[in-house]
Amino acid sequence: MSVKPNGTGTSRRVSASRATGSVTLADVARIAGVSSITVSRAINRPEMVTPQTIAHVKQIIARTGYVPNLLAGGLASKRTRLVAALVPSITNAIFVEAVQALTDRLWEAGYQVLLGLSGYPATREDALLAAVLSRRPDAVYLTGINHSPEGRQRLINAKIPVVETWDMTPTPIDMLVGFSHERIGEAVARYLLAKGHRTFGLVWADDARALARQQGFLAELEAHGVNDVQVATVPAPSTFTLGRQGLAQLLEGGRRPTAVFCGSDLLAHGALEEARSRGLLVPKDLALIGFGDLEFARRTVPELSTVRIDREAIGRQAAELILARIDGVDVQTRVIDIGFEIVDRGTT
Repeated sequence: MSVKPNGTGTSRRVSASRATGSVTLADVARIAGVSSITVSRAINRPEMVTPQTIAHVKQIIARTGYVPNLLAGGLASKRTRLVAALVPSITNAIFVEAVQALTDRLWEAGYQVLLGLSGYPATREDALLAAVLSRRPDAVYLTGINHSPEGRQRLINAKIPVVETWDMTPTPIDMLVGFSHERIGEAVARYLLAKGHRTFGLVWADDARALARQQGFLAELEAHGVNDVQVATVPAPSTFTLGRQGLAQLLEGGRRPTAVFCGSDLLAHGALEEARSRGLLVPKDLALIGFGDLEFARRTVPELSTVRIDREAIGRQAAELILARIDGVDVQTRVIDIGFEIVDRGTT
């Protein structure tokens, strides 16, 4: 069957290429009846061709299943339009909104996000960095500021925009959008002290950022003369069940606290259920506060007091920094502190 310029026919050479490999840009150009450079421009520089040509080329691409080789197409500009994002887990809902906001903003600018899961602790981060950097991303989004010396050096050598998130340091690898976990711990301690509590407990997961909040909390209590704080440590990532187990450990360990700070809303939710199962009234017998202000925190009975983080702002601000740097803009403010807010609800 012959190939028609308007693309209504089917090329035997295209069929052959499908049998031996992928459809090529030249195949698309031949079926569309245009030059290869026109197809390339329709994909990469649409402002240089007419809307009718773009629509026609897209129709042929859809029909043939052609996948543009963005790496090859980006050799001249040194852009792959790919941003790598490394997060500990997607089962922990606290990271999802930030990644969604990052993805949505980058999508608007024509970039795709490659997601990697680094785990708790970030034991997979070095291997992930080696894998994603070999694919020449235009930028990297990281969760946290704790990286191995080899990982830091690899990112510096890549000479691409890097945004660290969910933490705070005056010396980021490149740029940072986050908040101080230590200050959160201090603020929660002052908040509970102001409500008259003097006997405290912690239900805590053993990840670095949560431990920084714990250290801030304990340091502030010590400054107010409170030194005896019971701590129940559970493995990360946090779960509802671990929250129940953590509070059970505290309650069975001796002196019962009147206020418990949980390392996450999930842990606090589990602790709330454990308290209810033991006949404790919240907050009369036991006050509880979590971290994250996840959606369910407003649905518990009583409603869960917590620390609110603007998760969408983290992803959105990170995307804006990445796009500015890719476009050659000299970013003046490379460390953005989005802050936090203590949400006073029924459990305290």
